[in-house]
This record gives sequence, structure tokens and C-alpha cells, in this order.
Amino acid sequence: MVDLKVLLVEKDDCDAGTVQQIRNGLAEDIAQYHILRDATEVLKKKLVDAKPEQTSKLHLKIGLSLFFLGHPSQAIEHLREADSTLANFYLGRALLGKKDYAEALKAFDRAEKGGYTATQVQLQKVAVQRASGHVKEAQTTLAKLSEMASHSAEYHFQKGCLSSADGHFPQALEAFEQAITLDPGHTGALFELARANDYAGNDDDAVGFYERCLRHPPVHLGTLNNLGVLYEDMGRFDKAVECYRKLLAANPNDIKARLFLKDAQASLSMVISHDEEKVDSRLSQVFEIPVTDFELSVRARNCLKKLNVKTLGDLTRISEKHMMASKNFGEQSLNEIRQMLTIKNLRLGQSLDEVVPVERYRPAPSELSEQEQAIYSKPVSELQLSVRARKCMTRLNINTMGELLSKTQDELMEARNFGVTSLNEVREKLTLLGVSLRGD
Repeated sequence: MVDLKVLLVEKDDCDAGTVQQIRNGLAEDIAQYHILRDATEVLKKKLVDAKPEQTSKLHLKIGLSLFFLGHPSQAIEHLREADSTLANFYLGRALLGKKDYAEALKAFDRAEKGGYTATQVQLQKVAVQRASGHVKEAQTTLAKLSEMASHSAEYHFQKGCLSSADGHFPQALEAFEQAITLDPGHTGALFELARANDYAGNDDDAVGFYERCLRHPPVHLGTLNNLGVLYEDMGRFDKAVECYRKLLAANPNDIKARLFLKDAQASLSMVISHDEEKVDSRLSQVFEIPVTDFELSVRARNCLKKLNVKTLGDLTRISEKHMMASKNFGEQSLNEIRQMLTIKNLRLGQSLDEVVPVERYRPAPSELSEQEQAIYSKPVSELQLSVRARKCMTRLNINTMGELLSKTQDELMEARNFGVTSLNEVREKLTLLGVSLRGD
């Protein structure tokens, strides 16, 4: 196993080989993150008393460490002070991650002029051009690097991103798969494959790809967020809590992550829910018991037959008043039914008390303007909701804007994992379209 503390604190050299060793070390064992953090603190202390000729290399080591620990803002500060070819290349990557595209291009230019491998720099420039909206320019730059197709995972990753930007999703997935064939630890390609499976509803595959992302730093914050939501869906609340804690460690001001963490912790502490599931399962079995299994009078049996009551569950959905309104059904028959249900700890009308049906409002086409009709017919996917909110739409079988707008706040909040944060997100998106939930 690579000893990261020895590598960074005791060894003087710091080059591309050092970077690869950092990546390998972090991929070997999660405990290496603690070692890297400790090494970074030691380097910071050394920097305080360092001689002028030593500061540049110390800034480089600290900057690279912070980059792989997932602190790009702090990494940028130190990499700017390092002012070396390697520092400029990773400064460009950190600035790209912060969406500072103009400065990222300047850093990559300095890296290339300083002698960093030109093709690697050009591939990063493709990413900058694409991310800043210059897709055609990015395609032109990538076309000049076609000789890298045989061996470069980054080439195929950038190709996949460009295909995705153009709406050619099958080609994009093919390119991402080729990227991880060439480099099984290519974080970008793993993330895109995870996200594609997530959107397709292939949760197990998505989790597998996201978990592989975690083993190859730097870790995309979206990986932790999306994986946390998937873990919650699977009932793996301890793992979800772990993801949200890491998100907050990287960004303590992330309000969404704080709320998600609170939800996951609450679910983790609700041990009673497992017992409730068992109770629900047993109750369902009792509801399915046929009424013919019980000894009832002929009159009572005939009345139940007329009412189309076949199971105990059917009886819990009928009130005593409704039963008594049936022809030839008297107090004696009612007492028979009550006694039969009492044996199973049930009562007439029980389910009616627990579930209040909500009449869903659907405006007729004639009630809507042409603009409103256009909005109502749009797929809900056009709202571009977060992973958690989108999954709740799926659970509630909401596919169109019309179906969403027919829902009340309370109906949405009944969905698992749909909390105040998701509700506010939906409301904000709807407000932009000039519409709102029913009852708002």
C-alpha cells in the first residue's frame, strides 16, 4: 500500500507520478483519506517556516492534496502560488470544476506552454469549450485528437459528453463504456453511466457505478447526493447518512444536504417501521379471509352475498349504516357480523376511517386557454427536477404537468422521501411557468 504521508512529507519529488500514486493510494483504502488529510496539515505547518525556494513545491503538494480531497476552492489558492506546469494543469481542472472557464483556459494554456502533454491539455480544453456552450468548437478540437481513440479513456469520455450534449444518448453511453474499458477508474465516465442508469430506473446498476466513483477521487459531489437518495429508496439509511455527512464535510453551507441528512437520520431511528410492515403484512392476510370461513346464519350470508361482500377486508370498507340499509338485514345479523370481526380484531367501516378518498380535480380542455393546455400536456420531466423529487414523481405515477397540477401539497407529501425541500423545489419550478399546485 502506498504510504501517502511518506510520499508527500518525506519525499522531495512531486510530479505526474506522485499524482498517480495519490490516486492509487486513495483507491486502495478509504482510511488513506485520513492519512492524506494529516499529511496536508503537516505540509501547511511546514509552509509557515519554509524558505522561499521551498514554498512553491509545498504549495504544489498542498494544492494537489486538497484537489483530491475534494476541496477545489482551497486547492486553487495553493496551486496559483505553485506556478509550475503540473500546478497549472490541476489549477485548470479545479477552475473547470468551479465553472470559471476563462481562468481555466488560461491555466491550461500555461500548462501546455510549460511542456505538459499537449494532447492531455487539449482534451481538458474540449471540456471547457463544451461546458461554456461552445459545442461546435469542442467537436472541432476533439476531431483533431482522433488518434487517441485507441488508448485514451479521457478521449472517449469527452466524446460521450459531446454526444450527450447533441442529444445522441446511445452513442454517449457507448463512449462512456469504452472509457471505463480503457480505464476502469475513470470517475467522469462512471458518474455518467451511473446517472444514465439512475434515470432509467436501473437502481442496482446505478448504485454500483456510483460506488465505483467513490473509489476513484476526486469524488463528484453529485455522486454523494444521488447515491444518498438511492440508498434511502433501498432502505439503506445508514449508507445514506454517510453520503450526506460527506457532502456537509465538503460544503457545510449545503442546506439541502443538511435537510436530507436529517430525514435519513430520522428514518434510521424509526426501528418501529419494520414492525409496522410486519403488522401490515399480517393485516393484509386477515383481510383476504373469505366470510364463508365463518358460521353465519342463512339471512346474514344472503345479505353479504347481495352486498358482494366476499372477504373480511370488504366488511371493513362498509359502514354499519350501509349494512342496515340492506333489505332483510336486521340487528341480529349485524351482531353476527360484529362478533365475527371482533374475533380478528376488526370492525365495520375500519378502512373508511383510515383512508379519506380525495377527489382529483381535472379541468376540462374547454376550461383551459391554449397556453394552459400546452403546459398541462408537457411531460413533467421538462421541469428538470432533482433526483429525489423526480423519483417521487415516479412513485406517484405523475407523468405530465396536468397530473402534477392536479395534486395538492398534502398528496405530494405522502410520497416516501418527499419532504419540504422537494415541495419547495416543485413550487419554484411551477412558479416559473406561471402555474401552481391545486390548493396553492
